[in-house]
Amino acid sequence: MSATADRPFEVMLKPNGPRCNIDCRYCYYLDKEQYYPDTKRFAMSDTVLEAFVQQHIEAQLDAGQREVVFAWQGGEPTLAGRSFYRRALALQRAYTPPDVRVLNTIQTNGLLLDVDWCRFLRENDFLVGLSLDGPRELHDRYRLDSRGRGTFTAVMASLKLLKRHAVRFNVICVVHRHNAGRARDVYRFFRKHRIEHLQFIPLIERSSDGRTLSPAPGTIPIHQEPTVLPYSVTPRQYGTFLCELFDMWIERDVGRCFIQFFETQIGVWSGHPSSMCWFSEECGNALAMEHNGDLYSCDQYVYPSHRLGNLLETPLGTLTRSDAQRQFGEDKHRGLPRQCQACDYRFACHGGCPKHRFETTTDGEPGLNYLCEAYLQFFEHAADDLSALASLIAKGLPAELIMRRNRPGDVRHTPAQSTRRR
Repeated sequence: MSATADRPFEVMLKPNGPRCNIDCRYCYYLDKEQYYPDTKRFAMSDTVLEAFVQQHIEAQLDAGQREVVFAWQGGEPTLAGRSFYRRALALQRAYTPPDVRVLNTIQTNGLLLDVDWCRFLRENDFLVGLSLDGPRELHDRYRLDSRGRGTFTAVMASLKLLKRHAVRFNVICVVHRHNAGRARDVYRFFRKHRIEHLQFIPLIERSSDGRTLSPAPGTIPIHQEPTVLPYSVTPRQYGTFLCELFDMWIERDVGRCFIQFFETQIGVWSGHPSSMCWFSEECGNALAMEHNGDLYSCDQYVYPSHRLGNLLETPLGTLTRSDAQRQFGEDKHRGLPRQCQACDYRFACHGGCPKHRFETTTDGEPGLNYLCEAYLQFFEHAADDLSALASLIAKGLPAELIMRRNRPGDVRHTPAQSTRRR
């Protein structure tokens, strides 16, 4: 049975659809406007908003959850304005039982954040994801406004405001062709600014003509598959980036800085399910909803072929448990090539995100992840330390103890027995 029938699900909400106030050169979502050619104003109506709030809470309660998360994304979700989110909060209060907790997250480029926004976010305990690709010369390479100007100065001003007003936040850094070779500089920059929660997202986008983004994965014959666009990170770049980042983190920042990729892998090596959908055995629990109530299988699969329906016509819970979504989730492990099935690190990777499975294995079988080389490079590099961290946690000891054996001049202890599984 698919995971969607057994576990709660997440929905990335697009209150403004693909509408944004900057023009990132690598954005994969701006082109989604083509799926709504008759829409002049991308804005979620009060009818759709109320229907989603009610149905989302009911579906999570049916799944046994006592905590419900609303994840506001874009485009740029702050374009909806604070009045929109005040209405959302009022609806959440109206439909949430007293013993259930509601959490709100919002991912933003930061350009519209000001004192009033920060006060609102703090008062309502929003968790903010702020997009920042590193130092000025790296961030401004691709994250430009509509007039082609860099956005670094504005984002850094927003970062200071978030800190000043004690807003909970993490930083989301896109790893692209230009900053991937400077992992140490990027990490030092973030730590200099005392950023404690980080996500590093590898940039991989393909094109058939070198200009426009490719259609839905799997819709082009294998022999005609497009190549990655030039701003995409290469597997070797990303693998080296992860290894260098890990070495700096484990030497000095375990328990002080929390990096999503590493935290996920520590959990997996400790025997827990992956907290990142990329490394889960099945997909299907992280969906996306457009401004008009259209629900899609995944934020990476907002294509007409993966539209499940509209919550104004079919209840949200029914759509998430549909045959189409069940098949989408199961296809991830069913499509795993033999090379992956036999890999020592299958438990930690499960073939990665299906959208990136456009390479062939050494024996010519399709379905290998573009980042397979990167993941193998990292797992081989970090296996002993990940095993040691898992062992510390299993014994109830602080994970920070691992830093002692990695400091220059210290005697390294024998690593704990590897938890690798076939």
